[in-house]
Amino acid sequence: MRLRDLMALTVTLGLATASGTGAALAQSEPTGPQPTLPREPLTIIDDNGHPHLFHVELATTPQEQETGLMFRTSVPADGGMLFVFPTVQPEPFWMKNTLVPLDMVFINPDGTIRAIAENTVPESLAAVDSGGPVLAVLELQGGLTAKENISVGDRVVAPQFNDTKQP
Repeated sequence: MRLRDLMALTVTLGLATASGTGAALAQSEPTGPQPTLPREPLTIIDDNGHPHLFHVELATTPQEQETGLMFRTSVPADGGMLFVFPTVQPEPFWMKNTLVPLDMVFINPDGTIRAIAENTVPESLAAVDSGGPVLAVLELQGGLTAKENISVGDRVVAPQFNDTKQP
Protein backbone atom coordinates (compact mmCIF):
# COMPACT_ATOMS: atom_id res chain seq x y z
CA MET A 1 0.00 0.00 0.00
CA ARG A 2 1.18 3.49 -0.79
CA LEU A 3 2.01 5.31 2.42
CA ARG A 4 1.20 8.63 0.75
CA ASP A 5 -2.38 7.50 0.01
CA LEU A 6 -3.04 6.45 3.58
CA MET A 7 -1.54 9.66 4.97
CA ALA A 8 -3.85 11.67 2.70
CA LEU A 9 -6.79 9.55 3.78
CA THR A 10 -5.91 10.09 7.44
CA VAL A 11 -5.80 13.85 6.96
CA THR A 12 -9.09 13.74 5.05
CA LEU A 13 -10.70 11.61 7.75
CA GLY A 14 -9.48 13.97 10.44
CA LEU A 15 -10.90 16.97 8.61
CA ALA A 16 -14.14 15.15 7.85
CA THR A 17 -14.56 14.11 11.48
CA ALA A 18 -14.09 17.70 12.56
CA SER A 19 -16.77 18.79 10.10
CA GLY A 20 -19.18 16.01 11.06
CA THR A 21 -18.83 13.86 7.92
CA GLY A 22 -16.31 11.33 9.22
CA ALA A 23 -18.75 8.41 9.31
CA ALA A 24 -19.21 8.48 5.54
CA LEU A 25 -15.52 8.87 4.75
CA ALA A 26 -14.35 6.34 7.34
CA GLN A 27 -15.92 3.63 5.21
CA SER A 28 -13.46 4.38 2.41
CA GLU A 29 -10.50 2.93 4.33
CA PRO A 30 -9.96 -0.66 3.18
CA THR A 31 -11.47 -3.22 5.54
CA GLY A 32 -10.96 -6.37 3.50
CA PRO A 33 -9.21 -7.70 0.40
CA GLN A 34 -10.24 -6.26 -2.91
CA PRO A 35 -11.44 -8.61 -5.62
CA THR A 36 -8.74 -9.98 -7.91
CA LEU A 37 -7.75 -7.24 -10.34
CA PRO A 38 -7.07 -7.65 -14.08
CA ARG A 39 -3.78 -9.45 -14.71
CA GLU A 40 -1.14 -9.11 -17.35
CA PRO A 41 2.15 -10.85 -18.02
CA LEU A 42 5.34 -9.24 -16.76
CA THR A 43 8.87 -10.56 -17.23
CA ILE A 44 11.98 -9.77 -15.23
CA ILE A 45 15.27 -10.44 -17.02
CA ASP A 46 17.99 -11.15 -14.44
CA ASP A 47 21.69 -10.32 -14.83
CA ASN A 48 22.29 -13.76 -16.39
CA GLY A 49 19.69 -13.08 -19.08
CA HIS A 50 17.25 -15.53 -17.53
CA PRO A 51 13.57 -14.49 -17.86
CA HIS A 52 11.21 -14.77 -14.87
CA LEU A 53 7.57 -14.69 -15.98
CA PHE A 54 4.81 -13.44 -13.70
CA HIS A 55 1.10 -12.75 -14.16
CA VAL A 56 0.52 -9.69 -12.01
CA GLU A 57 -2.59 -7.83 -10.99
CA LEU A 58 -2.66 -4.18 -12.06
CA ALA A 59 -3.60 -1.68 -9.35
CA THR A 60 -4.51 1.31 -11.53
CA THR A 61 -7.00 3.43 -9.58
CA PRO A 62 -6.19 5.30 -6.37
CA GLN A 63 -8.54 3.00 -4.44
CA GLU A 64 -6.94 -0.16 -5.91
CA GLN A 65 -3.49 1.22 -5.08
CA GLU A 66 -4.56 2.18 -1.58
CA THR A 67 -5.81 -1.35 -0.88
CA GLY A 68 -3.08 -3.25 -2.75
CA LEU A 69 -2.52 -6.72 -1.29
CA MET A 70 -4.02 -5.83 2.10
CA PHE A 71 -5.83 -8.66 3.89
CA ARG A 72 -4.68 -11.30 1.39
CA THR A 73 -3.47 -14.49 3.04
CA SER A 74 -1.16 -15.55 0.21
CA VAL A 75 0.56 -14.34 -2.94
CA PRO A 76 1.24 -16.93 -5.65
CA ALA A 77 4.87 -17.49 -6.64
CA ASP A 78 4.06 -16.50 -10.23
CA GLY A 79 1.81 -13.59 -9.23
CA GLY A 80 1.94 -10.25 -7.50
CA MET A 81 0.65 -6.72 -7.94
CA LEU A 82 2.01 -3.87 -10.06
CA PHE A 83 1.46 -0.24 -9.10
CA VAL A 84 2.24 2.28 -11.89
CA PHE A 85 2.13 5.97 -10.96
CA PRO A 86 1.30 9.02 -13.06
CA THR A 87 4.57 10.75 -12.18
CA VAL A 88 8.08 9.62 -11.36
CA GLN A 89 8.80 10.36 -7.70
CA PRO A 90 9.88 8.67 -4.47
CA GLU A 91 7.14 6.20 -3.47
CA PRO A 92 7.28 4.99 0.12
CA PHE A 93 5.10 1.97 0.89
CA TRP A 94 4.13 0.23 4.11
CA MET A 95 2.60 -3.04 5.21
CA LYS A 96 -0.46 -1.90 7.19
CA ASN A 97 -3.10 -4.66 7.04
CA THR A 98 -0.84 -6.76 4.79
CA LEU A 99 -0.81 -10.22 6.32
CA VAL A 100 2.05 -11.88 4.43
CA PRO A 101 5.66 -10.82 3.82
CA LEU A 102 6.31 -9.23 0.44
CA ASP A 103 9.28 -8.37 -1.72
CA MET A 104 8.79 -4.82 -3.00
CA VAL A 105 10.54 -4.16 -6.30
CA PHE A 106 10.92 -0.43 -7.06
CA ILE A 107 11.15 0.23 -10.81
CA ASN A 108 12.67 3.11 -12.76
CA PRO A 109 10.86 4.60 -15.81
CA ASP A 110 13.14 2.64 -18.16
CA GLY A 111 12.11 -0.64 -16.53
CA THR A 112 15.29 -1.27 -14.55
CA ILE A 113 15.02 -2.21 -10.90
CA ARG A 114 16.12 0.66 -8.64
CA ALA A 115 15.73 -1.07 -5.26
CA ILE A 116 14.30 -4.18 -3.63
CA ALA A 117 12.91 -4.46 -0.11
CA GLU A 118 12.96 -8.17 0.70
CA ASN A 119 10.60 -9.93 3.10
CA THR A 120 8.87 -6.82 4.37
CA VAL A 121 7.30 -7.25 7.80
CA PRO A 122 3.56 -7.99 7.77
CA GLU A 123 1.35 -5.29 9.33
CA SER A 124 4.30 -2.94 9.90
CA LEU A 125 3.68 0.80 9.83
CA ALA A 126 7.34 1.51 9.01
CA ALA A 127 7.90 3.21 5.65
CA VAL A 128 9.59 1.07 3.00
CA ASP A 129 11.75 3.46 0.97
CA SER A 130 11.87 3.34 -2.83
CA GLY A 131 15.49 4.52 -2.87
CA GLY A 132 14.64 7.50 -5.07
CA PRO A 133 12.15 8.43 -7.77
CA VAL A 134 10.37 5.48 -9.40
CA LEU A 135 7.57 4.95 -11.91
CA ALA A 136 6.27 1.70 -10.44
CA VAL A 137 6.38 -0.81 -7.63
CA LEU A 138 5.96 -4.55 -8.03
CA GLU A 139 4.91 -6.53 -4.97
CA LEU A 140 5.88 -10.21 -5.05
CA GLN A 141 5.76 -13.12 -2.64
CA GLY A 142 8.23 -12.55 0.22
CA GLY A 143 11.64 -14.12 -0.42
CA LEU A 144 11.02 -14.67 -4.12
CA THR A 145 13.56 -12.16 -5.43
CA ALA A 146 16.42 -13.88 -3.57
CA LYS A 147 15.19 -17.33 -4.55
CA GLU A 148 14.97 -16.35 -8.23
CA ASN A 149 18.18 -14.26 -8.30
CA ILE A 150 16.30 -11.05 -9.11
CA SER A 151 18.38 -8.01 -8.17
CA VAL A 152 18.89 -4.27 -8.55
CA GLY A 153 19.67 -3.42 -12.19
CA ASP A 154 17.62 -6.29 -13.64
CA ARG A 155 15.13 -5.32 -16.34
CA VAL A 156 11.34 -5.45 -16.06
CA VAL A 157 9.60 -6.03 -19.39
CA ALA A 158 6.02 -4.79 -19.46
CA PRO A 159 4.04 -2.31 -21.57
CA GLN A 160 4.17 0.33 -18.82
CA PHE A 161 7.91 0.95 -19.14
CA ASN A 162 9.80 2.90 -21.81
CA ASP A 163 12.64 1.33 -23.70
CA THR A 164 11.77 -2.23 -22.69
CA LYS A 165 12.19 -4.95 -25.24
CA GLN A 166 10.70 -8.41 -25.23
CA PRO A 167 13.11 -11.18 -24.16
